Order: sequence, then structure tokens, then C-alpha cells
Amino acid sequence: MILKHIALASFAILSLSACQSTSQAQPTAIVNVPFTAPLPSDFRSEIAIARYSELLNRADLAPDQQAKLLYDRGVLFDSLGMSTLARIDFNRAVQLKPDLAEVYNFLGIHHTLMQQFEKAYEFFDSALELNEQHEYAYLNRGIALYYGDRPSLAAADLEEFLARSPSDPYRVLWLYLAQANVDPVQALATLKANAQGLDDSQWAYGLISLYIGDMSERAFLASISEGVSTEQEYAQRLCEAYFYLAKIYQAKGLDYQAADFFRLALATNVHEFVEYKYARLELELMAGENAS
Repeated sequence: MILKHIALASFAILSLSACQSTSQAQPTAIVNVPFTAPLPSDFRSEIAIARYSELLNRADLAPDQQAKLLYDRGVLFDSLGMSTLARIDFNRAVQLKPDLAEVYNFLGIHHTLMQQFEKAYEFFDSALELNEQHEYAYLNRGIALYYGDRPSLAAADLEEFLARSPSDPYRVLWLYLAQANVDPVQALATLKANAQGLDDSQWAYGLISLYIGDMSERAFLASISEGVSTEQEYAQRLCEAYFYLAKIYQAKGLDYQAADFFRLALATNVHEFVEYKYARLELELMAGENAS
């Protein structure tokens, strides 16, 4: 997609709610944000799924080969948002080959999303027992512990994850989110300290600047389209931006605005991103709190 087309869409106003002050409903904008069309399904992934399905029908496959094909097809299902089909393939893969650390990692993510936290911890523990260098198992177990209301343990895992790549802004940010549930003042101090080791030329550094107060929300939103050359990249940035903005509003107790941003993250259809997956969980948790 030509960059000009993205820029034209980037500052359109999305009205997220309406109030009724007269006999006729009048729209009232709550947040004015850049947006784009949801990403379509990747046809190449759909073709690959069909190919894997054909191969799995062969009778001469060894169990290890079947497990690998099931894992690969499960990853593609997951990337398209077909979580149930992905989980079926992951479970079948691990039955055929119980030493696939990556499968346990994915199963842990899925059980986190289903709020089955104890089961998720077990899967992440299994992944790390099989491969202690599996760094994303530390991330995902840390996130599961964060949503399972164990912020101190979450912070320990996320510190380990950050230690393996201290220049990654997303690792810095997730550690902050966990630590903020323990000691918000110390968490902000640690965030500022960790920010010193980051490359401020990366777009994601804007997220850090937003959180430490060096960039306004308006300036941050205006920066999202800078340097973007494809619609896919733009949607991915929006997914991240919406999620982390939602977390800011949530921390302030502004749940209505936070929920709007989580919904916007889901509207991007960037199924494989952490931010997309956990935006849905955030909304489910918020709905549960409101119902209780």
C-alpha cells in the first residue's frame, strides 16, 4: 500500500460512543485516534495449512514427522486466530513427541488466554525444563503470572527475559507493567533506568517515552505512521499502540477508555501479536469484574 494512503487514514476521527442530549442521539468522540482497515487473512498461510493437511494424510509418516507438521500447522492456525484448531494440533503434536519445548510454550499461552493459569504455569515449566534457553517461555510465563495476580513472580521472569536482550523496548515495558503492580514508584524509576540502554531511534522507543512522560499522547499517536511503508506494518504498530495506551488508562482507573483501546487493538486483526491476544483477555477480565 502506498504511504500516502496510510497517511490519509491516520488521523481520521473514530467516534467510540454516543450520548443522547436531545430526542436524537448525538455522537461524542471519546478518543481521536489513527486507524486503518483490519488486516485480512494471509492467503499464503491458508495455502500452507492446506498443504500440511495433505501431508498429514500420508500413511508413511513417522511420529516425529507428524508432530512437526502438526506443530507447524498449529502455528499457522494460531496466526489466523483459529485458536481451537491450533490447540488441537498442539495437543496432538505433544502426544506424538513429548519433548517439543515450543509446543508447551504455545499451550501455555492458550491456557493463559483461557484463564487456566495453573495449567499454563505447568506448560511453561515443561518448556523450560526441556530447554532452559527458551527465552520466550520466560516472557509468556511472566505474562501468565501477571494475569494470575502473582506480580512479584511475574517480575522475576520478565527480568530474566529482559536480561537476554536489554535493548528491547517491549521487554522493558512488560517488566514495568509487572513491577508497577508491586511498587509503582520503584517501577517507574526502574523503567527510566532501563530506558537509558535503549536505541531512541526505534519506533517502539516512543512507547517508553510515553510511559515515562517524555512524550504526550497526541505526539505519540502522530508518530505511529512515521517511516511506515506497508499497511501490515501500520496495523501492527496500531495494535501495539492501542494496547499499551489501554494499560495507561487502566492504571489510572479509567476503565471505559481502556476498554475502548483494547477493542481497537482487536480491530487490527493482528492475531499473532502478544498485544492482540492479551487485549481480548483484558476485556474478558474487565467484564468479569463488572459482573461480580
